[in-house]
Amino acid sequence: MIELSQALMNMWISFFALALMFISAGAAIFSREKLKGWLQKTVLAFSFVCLLISGIIVFLIVIGGPTATM
Repeated sequence: MIELSQALMNMWISFFALALMFISAGAAIFSREKLKGWLQKTVLAFSFVCLLISGIIVFLIVIGGPTATM
């Protein structure tokens, strides 16, 4: 098994958060343009949850500060 450093692990976690942001934006645009009724509200709620989770992840990564040691 590959052993990842803390800095590399933070990088992959931040990439996951970035992907959640793209999913959130895509879902919001799709629901506003193509959907109506309860399905639109459900997809918008999913979009908001994705954005909220990604924001928390990014906040925790940034507050964690730099992890590289020399």
